[in-house]
Amino acid sequence: MEHNGIASQDDVIHLGGNHPGGSTLSPGPTSPGPTSPGPTDPSRSSGTGHANGPAQRIADLRALLEQGLAEGIGVGHSLGIQLTLLEIGRSVWTLRPSPAAANAMFTVHGGVIATLMDTAMGSAVYTRLPADSYYTTLELKVNFIRPVSLDGDIVTCEARAVHVGRRTATADAAVTSAQGKLIAHGSCTCLLTPA
Repeated sequence: MEHNGIASQDDVIHLGGNHPGGSTLSPGPTSPGPTSPGPTDPSRSSGTGHANGPAQRIADLRALLEQGLAEGIGVGHSLGIQLTLLEIGRSVWTLRPSPAAANAMFTVHGGVIATLMDTAMGSAVYTRLPADSYYTTLELKVNFIRPVSLDGDIVTCEARAVHVGRRTATADAAVTSAQGKLIAHGSCTCLLTPA
């Protein structure tokens, strides 16, 4: 559970390696990155409303990612976007540049970077929602700072939910290179709706 804005180790999911205190998934090129995850199975709902909602959301997203790994679907498969860490209100995703992400200048397309950020910010918001809510991205703003080479190193996007209200939520994110240089930063607003 979250205490003073900090997730306990039980509420953190690390993917792509063994990390103490966190659950792990086998690494693979097929982690999906949904903008709006599908409905929660009511039989898995905690039934206690908002108090257990975030932990359930993390478990739901883990199940969705495991399904994507097994079936080869989602932006992880098509664009090389993978989840590295997920906790209440925060997510870290990576992108492996490839020719599939090329723009006309033979660098990674800005839309792919925006997709990485939208995926990261949406999942950060998703983990803070009560079990009876869904979200969809209402607005996305991205500032591009520097290009990413198609044969470059993996880039990392860290996102945090800033505000989660009754009707809207906001989040921000930054994409950095393996050397720690800022590639892009931005924010989103999500529309929250009842299940």
